[in-house]
This record gives sequence, structure tokens and C-alpha cells, in this order.
Amino acid sequence: MKSEITISELAKLMNVSVHQIRYFEEKGVLEPAYTDNNQYRMYSIEQVYQLAHILLLRKLGVPVHSIKVCMTSFSFDQYRQLLQRSLREIEEDLIRLEQLQQFIKKILYEQQNLSLQSRQYQIKRRDTTYFACWIEMDSSTKLDAKLLAKQAKRVPNLFESDIHYIYDGSSTISLYTETQAPSDFSLPEGSYLSMQSLINEENELEHLIEQFYDYAAAQSYVISGPLILIEKSYLSLFSNNKLHYELQALLERVSTSKGGNDHDYGTNND
Repeated sequence: MKSEITISELAKLMNVSVHQIRYFEEKGVLEPAYTDNNQYRMYSIEQVYQLAHILLLRKLGVPVHSIKVCMTSFSFDQYRQLLQRSLREIEEDLIRLEQLQQFIKKILYEQQNLSLQSRQYQIKRRDTTYFACWIEMDSSTKLDAKLLAKQAKRVPNLFESDIHYIYDGSSTISLYTETQAPSDFSLPEGSYLSMQSLINEENELEHLIEQFYDYAAAQSYVISGPLILIEKSYLSLFSNNKLHYELQALLERVSTSKGGNDHDYGTNND
């Protein structure tokens, strides 16, 4: 009884396609033990181990044209370096996948909060938040593609982040991205009046800001500090590419008695 197997049996054993085995043969990295009288390729246990070796090298990122060199001349140290390099690449991929996982969770969280909100205006509680300055521009300047491209300071995955426009009453508008540690700017903890809105064009923002201040005045809210406009472009996935913005402003705590007790706004955690 023959101890060798056919190409289809080898493919089934190693969970690969016949086409893939033939491709390795075409590239000169795998040869059958022999070809029988019926022109069937036959493979022995040696070819099984060779194929296992080839498949492992492919998993480690070795291109097919380099496999033969690896299998015939690589030293112990060279294999060790190859494994270490592959390990580093896997660790980098894990970090990237973890970041993607957190971003997807953020999108789902923001979208769920948006769909559950029954009121356009809310009071939100914010902890102290830190920001790094990304762009400073004149208030009359419109943000466009050329302005973005000119920025020496690049922001990775730019429109996957919340972009904070800070309006402080000056002629300059500053754009910030959030950081974990103290940086160029910070917002203090406190209660913030919040309004979320979907708009079609950026020129609608001026009316949105006026509406925000009118509402605050009508409710006798005292705004302290700058107006914060938060662009959440990733939420346009759920709104037919409309732009999603959230306006926020810190509210002063209002004394309601001679003892100086502070009025506690009803809040939602941000």
C-alpha cells in the first residue's frame, strides 16, 4: 500500500486549496515526491512537513518568493529575528484593533444617546477636560480643504475625533482635540448647557449659535466662559451625511439663599 497521498488529499489534510498547493509548486517552494504513471502528483510525509513550514512562514508575513531562501539557508538567529518582527507587528495590529473597537463603541454610544434624547437642550455635567490646539484662524475664515492640508500639525484619524471649536469673544477661533493630560487649554468641571443639532451647511452655524444664546437668556441661565462648538462628523453616518454639532457653555452656579447655597442644575452626565 502506498504511503503517499494525492494533491487533493494533501489539500484536505492541510486545510488549503489545490490551487494554493499548485501555486507553491509554480514558485518552486514545494515539489511532489513523484508523479505516478497516471500523472498524479504524489506527496509523502516530507512534503506534508514542508507545506506546514511554508504555511507558517506565510503567516509570519514572509513573501512567497523568499520562502525558499528561508527554508534552505536561514540560521537560528534569522528565524528568531523573523519571529520577533512578526510579534511586534501583531502587537501593533492588536493596538490598532483595540483603538478601532473603542471608536466603534463611541459611535454606538453617541448615536444611542442622540436617539434617546427627547429634548434639544440639556444640562450636562463635565469633568475637567484637557485639549491640544490644532488650528487657530480668524473668525471670518472658513475652514476648507486647503486650510486643513496646510497644517503642519497633523491629527491622526482626524474626523474620528471630536473637534472642539472655542469661541472666546476674540477675533480668533481655535480648534482643539481632546488630550488625556494637561496641554494648551482646559475646560473646568461643572454644569454645561448643551444643544445638539444636525445641519446641512456650515453657514447655518451662526443661526444655531444665536438660538443657543436666546434659549439661555430665556431660561435666565448665566453663561461663564467661552462657547464650545463640538463637531462630531462620524455621526453623519446615521443622518444622510448631515453635519452633527453640539453647542456647550459652562453655567455659573447661582446662589439661591442668604447662606450662599448654590442652585443645583438638573444634570445628565456627559
